Amino acid sequence: MSDWGPVVIGLVLFVLLSPGLLVQLPGRHHFVEFGNLQTSAVSILVHSIIYFALITLFVIVIGVRRMSDWGPVVIGLVLFVLLSPGLLVQLPGRHHFVEFGNLQTSAVSILVHSIIYFALITLFVIVIGVHITTGN
Repeated sequence: MSDWGPVVIGLVLFVLLSPGLLVQLPGRHHFVEFGNLQTSAVSILVHSIIYFALITLFVIVIGVRRMSDWGPVVIGLVLFVLLSPGLLVQLPGRHHFVEFGNLQTSAVSILVHSIIYFALITLFVIVIGVHITTGN
């Protein structure tokens, strides 16, 4: 049986840490802004560091995975950065179906990007079974 723990944790963190949905750190006008549906490269970097810390805590330290398998952590982090709405692409965009690099987001685009995130992390972690292990 496959271990869905890292997939579910990654998905929940993706939604909760998507810059602009609940919080943007740093914000455009203040250090912390809530629900502004904006993003920036710096806020995606900060949110990625928080994502990495939390998913490492849940998956590796607390032990959702019993072994030191860094595959879900690395894959989740890369997908978090690449699929953050507004950095590379926003699907759906505000004015067009697809917009590139507009640094904006919406609840609908976070939902769409979350579905894509879920599909890709499931593909890599569950179906293909990518493992990145460190010693014993």
